[in-house]
Amino acid sequence: MAPAAVLKALETLVGGAKLTQVIEGNRRFDLVVRLPDSERGAQALERLLIETPGGRVPLSRIAEIEDGDGPNQISRDNTRRRIAISANSDGSDLTTIVARIRAEIAAHPLPTGYFTSLEGQFKAQEEATRLIALLSVMSLLLIFIVLYTRYRSTALSLIIMANIPLALVGSVIALKISGQPLSVATMIGFITLAGISTRNGILMISHYINLCALEGHVFGKPMIVRGSLERLTPVLMTALVAAFALVPLMLAADEPGKEILHPVAVVIFGGLVSSTILDTLFNPLMFWLWGEKPVQRLVAEHAGQAY
Repeated sequence: MAPAAVLKALETLVGGAKLTQVIEGNRRFDLVVRLPDSERGAQALERLLIETPGGRVPLSRIAEIEDGDGPNQISRDNTRRRIAISANSDGSDLTTIVARIRAEIAAHPLPTGYFTSLEGQFKAQEEATRLIALLSVMSLLLIFIVLYTRYRSTALSLIIMANIPLALVGSVIALKISGQPLSVATMIGFITLAGISTRNGILMISHYINLCALEGHVFGKPMIVRGSLERLTPVLMTALVAAFALVPLMLAADEPGKEILHPVAVVIFGGLVSSTILDTLFNPLMFWLWGEKPVQRLVAEHAGQAY
C-alpha cells in the first residue's frame, strides 16, 4: 500500500470530498461527504478500515496515529522546511511593527540550523526604499552636474540646490500633521518635489544674472530686490496651480485607489508651501552673500548672452 494512497484516503474521509452544490435562492452550499465528528478522533481513526489490495484492514495495522502539537502545514523552499506565519497590522506604522518583531527575534535566538526571514509587503517596501534612496543620490549628483555645466560655479549650483531641503521642511511637517508614515509613495513625492524646487531656483538665479548681463545692473541689493519681485508672481502662480490640483487627492485619503496618490499629494503640497515661502526669503539672501564673484565672472565671460 503506497503511503500517498493512504494519505489520499484519509484526506477524503476526514477533510471531506465535495459532491455537488445545493442552491437555495441566492445562496449556495457545498454538499460534502465525510466521516462524522465522532469518527474523526485519534482513537476512532485507529479503527478506520482502509481499502488495500489484500482487503480492508484497520488503519492502526499500517500507520501509527498520534495526537500532537505543531504546524498544520509544512512547506519546502530550496529543499528546506519552511513554516510561514502571516499577520495583518493594526494600521500603525509598519516600520515600527517590524522593528519590534526583529527585537523579539533577536531576544529569543533559534536553535542551530533555524533562521527567520521577514517577507511580504515590508520586504518589498524595504527593497524599494533602498533602490529609491540610491536613485535619489544619483539624481542629486546629476542635478549638481547639470547646474555646474550651466553656471560653471559651485556656489551658484549649491544655492539653487539649497531649495531642496527648504522644500522638504514643509513635506515633513505635512506628513506629521496628516499622520502619514514614511513610505515608498512619500519618497516618490520627495523626488518630485526636488525637481520642482530646483526649477524655481534656476528661474530666480538666471533672472539675476540676466539683469546684470543684459540690462547693465550692478550686483547689489537693488538688483536682487527687483529680480525677486519680478519672479515672485510666476513662482506663486506655478505653486498655486499645482497646490489646487493636489487638493482633491488630499481630501480623498479614504477612497479606494488613492492609497499611493494621497501620500504623494501631501508631500508635494507641504513642500510647495514651504519652498515658496522659504525660497522667496533665503534664496535672495544666499545669492547676496555668495553670488557676487560667480555673477561677475559669468558676465565678463559671456557678455550679452542670456541665461
